Amino acid sequence: MAFEGLTEKLAETFKKLRRKGRLNESDIKEAMREIRLSLLEADVSYKVVKDFVAGVSQRAIGADVFESLTPAQTVVKIVNEELTALMGGEVQTIRFASKPPTVIMLVGLQGSGKTTNGAKLAAYIKKHHGRRPLLVACDVYRPAAIKQLEVVGGQVGIPVFQQGQGNPVEIAKAAIRHARDHGNDVVIIDTAGRLHIDQALMDELKSIKAAVDPTEILLVVDAMTGQDAVNAAQAFNEALDIDGVMLTKLDGDARGGAALSVKAVTGKPIKFVGIGEKLDQIEPFYPDRMASRILGMGDVLTLIEKAQQSFDEKKAEEMERKLRQNRFTLEDFLEQMEQLKNMGPLQDILGMLPGVNANALKGVAIDEKALPRVEAIILSMTKEERENPSIINSSRKRRIAKGSGVRVEDVNRLLKQFEMMQKMVKQMNAQQMGRRARKAGKGGKGLFPFM
Repeated sequence: MAFEGLTEKLAETFKKLRRKGRLNESDIKEAMREIRLSLLEADVSYKVVKDFVAGVSQRAIGADVFESLTPAQTVVKIVNEELTALMGGEVQTIRFASKPPTVIMLVGLQGSGKTTNGAKLAAYIKKHHGRRPLLVACDVYRPAAIKQLEVVGGQVGIPVFQQGQGNPVEIAKAAIRHARDHGNDVVIIDTAGRLHIDQALMDELKSIKAAVDPTEILLVVDAMTGQDAVNAAQAFNEALDIDGVMLTKLDGDARGGAALSVKAVTGKPIKFVGIGEKLDQIEPFYPDRMASRILGMGDVLTLIEKAQQSFDEKKAEEMERKLRQNRFTLEDFLEQMEQLKNMGPLQDILGMLPGVNANALKGVAIDEKALPRVEAIILSMTKEERENPSIINSSRKRRIAKGSGVRVEDVNRLLKQFEMMQKMVKQMNAQQMGRRARKAGKGGKGLFPFM
């Protein structure tokens, strides 16, 4: 994930501050020097770094820090607030036109991911806003660009409008008419890119803009390109007056400088980020959540949202009832694992927890193949065995191992883990009952107040 190196360096800087207890002006200046170097190494624009450090320093060298009981924590709070402001402050997403269709024009250099992320954006709008998007193929120069859009559009169930390798301006106008006639209230135009910015590219994009008057122009930039992404953003903004940025490949080993620089350089917000190769791996950009992740504070809100999207509410209520009644079975265990799998890679999930250094997880063996292995073992059991694992004897274990392609030791390990989980559930329920009994006892009614 982007920012890992920056997170590690900032964590070390703040650790030094915490060791000092009370802080003086020299301590603050030393910390600011380290923060400045860390940001520059993360490929953040020099001017952005200079202004950011100046702003933090002005607030940090003040009575609110030196008179605080926890000066180091106060400095972290200031850095967090300034980082959030640097990346835009409030979350900003798509503005929908008062009179449909909403026209979104995607622009950017070749290879930035416009086509794939156009499909991602369309799927997101359909799922979260209940709209009926239409994808439009206006990249008529790149070989197989039209076919690629049709493929990714088909994968997310979004129709694609195309007229072959004609005039992009006329195709865009025809697409708007088609959308009005067929009830598509959002039109997403995939435009052509170049390997570099040139006048011919900008003239074509200006012509499309003049012809369709887009509600939003979103610039798609690759976070992996670092400072080049910021330079591209500045050039496209000057030519087209973009409305926002979609930052792709933020899940890669990017240093993250683009995310920290683009708003300050262009004045335009990052609206969406691509966080993986799958077509559902796109999310709005939350500056405050990203600042928390950069500072190693986790991102609990995004984690909760992922859980809410992945976990079935009725199944969750049923599971809660079973846990209270100590009726947790291997069937339930499998169901929970499948829903957890829908939340994404375990390393990403763990990285959202406060205090967990996502970079440190690289050295930890997180076996993504463990989930399919457990699934295979449980599915090789009979319904009776899943409901009552205590009946699984040696011969049954051998049959289950053979059926799931694992060793008997793997079956034993799973059964042991499940047994420990059952014990933990019983202990939690016993503690809960104890608390209720003590609470009832204080009222003088005993454990069974109705008797």
